[in-house]
Amino acid sequence: MPIVGAFMVPHPPLIIPEVGRGGEQQIQETTASYEKIADMIAQLSPQTIVIISPHATMYADYFHVSPGNAATGSFANFGAAGVRFLEAYDMELVKEIESIARKEFFPAGTLGEVDRELDHGTMVPLWFIRKKYKAGNIVRIGLSSLSYADHYKLGQIIQTAVDKLKRKVVIVASGDLSHKLQSYGPYGYAAEGPVYDQRIMDVCSRAAFGELFNFDEDFCERAAECGHRSFVIMAGCLDGLKVSATKFSHQDVTGVGYGICSFIPGEKDSRRHFLKAYYKELEKDMERELEKLCERKDPYVRLAYRSVISYIMKGKKLELPKDVTSEMLNIRAGAFVSIHKNGKLRGCIGTIGPTMDNVALEIIENAISASTRDPRFSPIKPEELLSLEINVDVLGRPQDITSMDELDVKRYGVIVTSGHKRGLLLPDLEGVDTVEEQVGIAMQKGGISSDDEIKLQRFEVIRHV
Repeated sequence: MPIVGAFMVPHPPLIIPEVGRGGEQQIQETTASYEKIADMIAQLSPQTIVIISPHATMYADYFHVSPGNAATGSFANFGAAGVRFLEAYDMELVKEIESIARKEFFPAGTLGEVDRELDHGTMVPLWFIRKKYKAGNIVRIGLSSLSYADHYKLGQIIQTAVDKLKRKVVIVASGDLSHKLQSYGPYGYAAEGPVYDQRIMDVCSRAAFGELFNFDEDFCERAAECGHRSFVIMAGCLDGLKVSATKFSHQDVTGVGYGICSFIPGEKDSRRHFLKAYYKELEKDMERELEKLCERKDPYVRLAYRSVISYIMKGKKLELPKDVTSEMLNIRAGAFVSIHKNGKLRGCIGTIGPTMDNVALEIIENAISASTRDPRFSPIKPEELLSLEINVDVLGRPQDITSMDELDVKRYGVIVTSGHKRGLLLPDLEGVDTVEEQVGIAMQKGGISSDDEIKLQRFEVIRHV
């Protein structure tokens, strides 16, 4: 079994005696558990230690894997410059992870390193491990603001890379729990703090990794947790495997939660593909949501919604449903599908004139394009579907005009043409209050400069919401 163990550990610099200067005694239970974890890792004798750290380079929409052949670090920022590290990276495993991510169009790799120095989320685990085990290179991986599903997927990619190289690997998921457990703590108290710690320790003590997806992100933010996404990546590394979990300790005496668990993988278990199960549940949720939409939504919007769900969840273009109205089957027109998430644009693609046999087919095609092919946005992911708002604009025939005086931003959309360049803007858009703004944005979208000779057209739309 290439991944021979995984470990959930905290990273308080206080636990290092040169930093704590006696203060580490208050978390002696955590120290004792850490020593046991280090002994286990030494017994497993991994070739590589993959450390997932919330304090490594982090981006909103990208997972950073530290590049290069080695890195140094110290606890100088915590008053202990003498505690130093020099760690060699497993460059072959890093390269394989990056290669798989690239093939799967997954946002992870070695780009954009901000600081080559090892962070304390990496060094605290290593301080314990290196006292017991000197061998093995490391791989250091940061988190992102992407979804839990994406973090789990990164774990699956790590597992695939490890299997391909037949590495003997240990996964270390570095992360503190809630930072708001006690009123006297450095971050104060929040009611969500103790609840988070109780839940996460229960989930991890049972290796019930599917439940990691059930932690609401707003709840986690109020609890001020640090390591949840680290634990999700770790869970992905163990996807499809039986796991023997052991809870070693949980302390909250400093106002910050420190939890330690071990996870020893066993044989394959088809019941433990938790991301697949999560998506199945999500699909059921979407089916229930669609039933509600069928009761209250405009049929044009309903069709666009169904098209997006079918393509995102199943990778299939929707066939014309039986309940499509005769009007939609008998009209040929251009149509735009606009998708918003939490009030912000998430995708918008359309056709100025008809390209299909009827507007129903036009909507199906443009809904797919708006959700997956708008170059301004990444493709919509399954976990986003319940947060989407979709509008459909059916366009009337464009009319040539000779002056901007013939435009009205609320009533008419505009098409600006210059040679082969063309830009379009729909009417009645939030934030577009003047004709000059409307034409200027359309020109910008079409790559048309102010010096170009232009032709104007206007059109009306029927907006379905």
